[in-house]
Amino acid sequence: MEEQTGYISASQIATASLDASASDSHLPLRRPDWLKVRAPSGDTYHNLKRLMRSKSLHTICEEANCPNMSDCWTRGTATFLIMGDVCTRSCGFCDVKTGRPSPLDWAEPLRLAQAVKDMALEHVVITSVNRDERPDGGAPIFALCIRQIHISQPTCTIEVLIPDFKGSKSALEIVMREQPDILNHNVETVPRLFKKVQPQDHYEWALTTLTNAKLIQPDAVTKSGIMLGLGETRDEVLSVMRDLRVAGVDILTIGQYMQPSKQHLPVEHYWHPDEFAEFQRAGIEMGFKWVESGPLVRSSFKAEHQARSLSKRWKMLHPESVNQVMSSEAL
Repeated sequence: MEEQTGYISASQIATASLDASASDSHLPLRRPDWLKVRAPSGDTYHNLKRLMRSKSLHTICEEANCPNMSDCWTRGTATFLIMGDVCTRSCGFCDVKTGRPSPLDWAEPLRLAQAVKDMALEHVVITSVNRDERPDGGAPIFALCIRQIHISQPTCTIEVLIPDFKGSKSALEIVMREQPDILNHNVETVPRLFKKVQPQDHYEWALTTLTNAKLIQPDAVTKSGIMLGLGETRDEVLSVMRDLRVAGVDILTIGQYMQPSKQHLPVEHYWHPDEFAEFQRAGIEMGFKWVESGPLVRSSFKAEHQARSLSKRWKMLHPESVNQVMSSEAL
């Protein structure tokens, strides 16, 4: 069933509509060998899980069933999920629960910062659910997390993967004032598929958030990501990549969408690793400073390497390691 174009198309085995309401009529595609991952295991993984639960913290690794969880957790790294585990939006690809969230926990930043210190992390990724019931989208919690980590673990670099805050510049300014090392917001898909994939989001909000980050702090390192396999075309992906460059995005991640459950959007096709490599080459030619493109790539994939290569603060804190990191990345 593999075409010469390099991917397996759903149209070869099903004629159901691309509309999400018809997802039950799709026959599931067999997952290619290059997408098989091992189940999480090991002492480091279990110790990290116990630490998260002891401090009432959540990780997007667990909530979104990330395929890289085993690899990342056994290396002692994780992406923290703040502001609860219930989202106010209902995206068709995401396995995070949707509903009415609990009130914000203003002590959460202190617990998170203590966990970062206990783990002796040198880089941390912080993301969140959407909190659309608040005009600021929960931006102050992001700011407090950055501030507390700077206090408790000053050598740790920080990437924040933020919601779009409905394009609010004032909410974004609250986060940017604390100077995260990397400001990330994922566009996720192409404009044509936005209403199907993330019905409460807008492509314009995503681009506005990324553009405003550079207007607020011109030397900020910004990042975005897109997932493939929901029915997009190659030209549409390249068009989104060009839009992100116009917005000044420095880092781009491209990965394969994998259906979390039968209730989520089906995989329309699996892109071949060679095609991901082509997107990576195209991204470098467009001027992105860093492009991670591959079937198992997720937003925080190799995030620590990106920070060590592009963060001015990390280079200032670790001048002896700059040459070493640049040399290893060139290999």
